[in-house]
Amino acid sequence: MLAVVVGTGRCGSTLVQELLSRHPGVGFVSGVDDKLSRLNPTGRFNGPLYRRSAPRPAGMTSLRHSRRLLERGRLRVAPSEAYQLLDRHVLAGFSRPCRDLTADDLTPHVARRLRAFFDARIGRQRCALLVHHVTGWPRTGFLRAAYPGLRVVNVVRDGRAVTNSWLQMGWWDGWRGPDNWYLGPLPADLRREWEESARSFPVLAALGWKMLMAAFADARATHPPGQWLDVRYEDLLADPRVEVARMLDFLGLDWTPAFERGFGRYEFPAGRRVAYHDELGPEQLAAVERALAEPLRQWGYRD
Repeated sequence: MLAVVVGTGRCGSTLVQELLSRHPGVGFVSGVDDKLSRLNPTGRFNGPLYRRSAPRPAGMTSLRHSRRLLERGRLRVAPSEAYQLLDRHVLAGFSRPCRDLTADDLTPHVARRLRAFFDARIGRQRCALLVHHVTGWPRTGFLRAAYPGLRVVNVVRDGRAVTNSWLQMGWWDGWRGPDNWYLGPLPADLRREWEESARSFPVLAALGWKMLMAAFADARATHPPGQWLDVRYEDLLADPRVEVARMLDFLGLDWTPAFERGFGRYEFPAGRRVAYHDELGPEQLAAVERALAEPLRQWGYRD
C-alpha cells in the first residue's frame, strides 16, 4: 500500500515523514537513492539502515564516527522527496509543476511508470506500507488515480511561520516575482492583493501559502474522508505521542516496541514556533496577517 506525507514546505512534514519511517513496517525512498537516480535503486536496505541511525535535533552532540555517514548533509540514508528519481523515471514535470497535478494529468503511460516505480520499492523493501514525502502542490489526486487506496497525511503549519521560513530559504524564488516562481501565476484576486501591498515579498510568500492551502482543500474534497488526515504541526509539538498515535492508527500501523525505541530518541522543541514575531517587522507581520486572515481563522491560528 502507498501513503504520502504532504505539506506546503517548511511546515513540519519532514519531521512527520522521518518519524513514520522509524516504523519497521514502513518503506521509503531515500536521499541516497535520489542521488543515484540514473541507477534507479529500489532501496532494499533503506529501512534497516535508517532505523539504526539516530535523529539529530538541535543541540544533539556528535554521533560516533560509525554513524556519521548516516547524518544529514552526508551520505544519509533517510527519507527523501526523491524528485530527481521521479522526474527521471515517472514524469519529467513532477517536481516543479506550475499548478497542482490532478487525476486528469495521469495518462495511461505515466500511470504504468508510476505504479512500476512504487511497486518495485514496495516489493524490494518488503514493507506493508511505503510512505512517500511530497511538498508544494499536493499532487494527491494524481497519485490516487494510480493508487485508489492512497492514504494522505497532510501536515499544516501556521502560515505566518511558513511565510517567515520561506523568506529565509535559498530555494524560495519569489524574489523573481510570481510570473517567474515555481508556483505559477497568481490568480487575479491574489495578484491584486500583492499589487496593493506595494509588491511586498512577505505578502507574496503569504499569498503562496494561501494558494497552496486552497489547493490542499480542493484535493481533500476529492478523497474519501477515511483516506485523508490533517495534522497541525503545532499540535504535534505540544503532544507528540498523541498525534503520532493518531497517524499510526490512520495508516493501519501498530505502536510496536521497535517503533517506541525510535520515537523515544526524538526531541520536540517548540522554540521556533512563533519566531516570526521577532524575524518579521511589525508592519510586515501586520500585512501578512491581513493577507492570511481567513485561512488562519479556519485553521484555528489566533495570537
